[in-house]
Amino acid sequence: MKHILIILLVIVQSAVFAQGSKTAPDQPPSWAKSAIWYQIFIERFNNGDKHNDPKADDISIPPLKQIPPPGWSVTPWTHNWYEQEDWAKATGNPFMDNLQYRRFGGDLQGVLDKLDYLKDLGINAIFINPVNDAPSLHKYDARYYHHIDVNFGPDPEGDKRLMALEKPAEPATWKWTSADKLFLKLIDEAHKRGIRVIMDYSWNHTGVMFWAWQDILKKQSASAYRDWYEIISFDDLATPENEFRYRGWVGIESLPEIRKVNVTTKRENGHPYEGDINPAAKQHIFAVTKRWLAPNGDNTKGIDGFRLDVADQIGLVFWRDWRKFVRSIQPEAYLVGEIWWEKWPDNLMDPAPYTKGDVFDAVMFYQAYRPARYFFAKSNFQLDARQFRDSIEFEWKRLRPENLYAMMNVSSTHDAPRLLTDFYNPNKYKFHALPRDDSSYLTGKPDAETYARLRLYLVWLFTTVGAPQIWNGEEMGMWGGDDPDCRKPLWWKEYMFDPEYRNNFQPGAKTYDPVGFNQEQFDFYKKLAHIRASNPALISGKFEFLEAEGRKLAYRRYDEKAGIIVLINAGDSPQSFTLTSKIKGINLLEGKTVTGNRVTLPSFTAMILKTTP
Repeated sequence: MKHILIILLVIVQSAVFAQGSKTAPDQPPSWAKSAIWYQIFIERFNNGDKHNDPKADDISIPPLKQIPPPGWSVTPWTHNWYEQEDWAKATGNPFMDNLQYRRFGGDLQGVLDKLDYLKDLGINAIFINPVNDAPSLHKYDARYYHHIDVNFGPDPEGDKRLMALEKPAEPATWKWTSADKLFLKLIDEAHKRGIRVIMDYSWNHTGVMFWAWQDILKKQSASAYRDWYEIISFDDLATPENEFRYRGWVGIESLPEIRKVNVTTKRENGHPYEGDINPAAKQHIFAVTKRWLAPNGDNTKGIDGFRLDVADQIGLVFWRDWRKFVRSIQPEAYLVGEIWWEKWPDNLMDPAPYTKGDVFDAVMFYQAYRPARYFFAKSNFQLDARQFRDSIEFEWKRLRPENLYAMMNVSSTHDAPRLLTDFYNPNKYKFHALPRDDSSYLTGKPDAETYARLRLYLVWLFTTVGAPQIWNGEEMGMWGGDDPDCRKPLWWKEYMFDPEYRNNFQPGAKTYDPVGFNQEQFDFYKKLAHIRASNPALISGKFEFLEAEGRKLAYRRYDEKAGIIVLINAGDSPQSFTLTSKIKGINLLEGKTVTGNRVTLPSFTAMILKTTP
């Protein structure tokens, strides 16, 4: 009987993911507003298979002479982050100069091994940073768009041999490598647990090891792919100099840009523009898109959407065509764009042009996090509750309601400081957020007030409009500054980690912090995830601010069946809240009954009150 029930459960779950579309083409998929996102950076997530750990050749970029130093090896998972390895010390270079070569061996098996952990945490959607085959840590420098990185799968050398049999420009010749197949297994296992999966891609650029770029390096202007990229000049073989010049994303030579065509409006970083990309490159991208949305033609076995890197760099013509193509294959696919800086470090982009129904369903909503940080954290740019409310309402009113509810409410990511460290420092958001930029920047374990302030923000994150997102490791209590310090190997509870230098690589006597899994922090994230998932009013209910004065914030979420009142005291002294009428309800954070129309909260505390008729 038990086995029959398990089979029925799998059938029901599969039916949920395979059901026909109930969503109009210009609307976000219906599941997006109920998502609780968990972002995974695979190389630092979990090493589930040490046999596939990268070798020096796997991470080398010969055209740029980026070769690991002599004696290079994979760094132990529990290594003190700020301690240089022996091979790194031997170079004589500063700490930061060697970090690009660090690898810890995270892989797909490591994610598979932790799916039940994620299910227990309460997440139901995974956003995976790039898994396409690439030499770098970040994988935005693709060697192949259509294959999973060989070191993420069980047979790197076998996969390389299989890939060598293909003609990459001809999808009919593409093989399924062992890494590809393991990724499809990950999708299947996630779906069985009710977890959606989206992939991260940059269609704006490739790496210099990308198969088409390698052909250009060999053949120069005779290459069939010469028009794929923004090439300024080819090498003149009649001269001793190398005249080969090209455009890399923001000038980065390791990321050659795919050529933009039919640009009819001004192209400016941080702003939308009308334009497309090279037709042949576009055709290749469409083929890769179909491969992962509907492997072997079956969209029930594919991913549930995409996160799109540096989306402002690509014209709206491409995005509109691509959205139509995606939805023709998987009508319930979710598309979220990285729409971030208009001009760093002060001006964030307007997401509205990208969320009108013809481009993306949502953006990574950094625009809502910045004012929240300035309210909840103690910073040099402090907002009071009224200013915070006004800032949030300004961001919300720029969006259609359906897109607002589908927003991915990011706080920390692979590109930003970890939350605890971001709350521990008073700097401007994402400005001088590393000790190399500011010697006074704090990188050690935060103080008690920081933890308390962060938990108030998390209450806001899980009870506000839009889908909450967790950067992997936040629930473990990890800390760290901006990239690369936000990309430490995760602090799994089964490991004993080396103590970490509190004063990082700065000169002077070293002091240490013990590091490791924080069960109390995990339990708090888990509780908030459960509260959100168990209360439909927090997913699709209306929102109303009740009070926003000084350090006091009160609001309610409600639908026709239930109401949630959230009270937050973000100040350092007790505060009383007076409600408009006498109520009776349960404080979901503590399970205690609350009655009356007046509530007093101690400093840095919150209440999530579920009211009863």
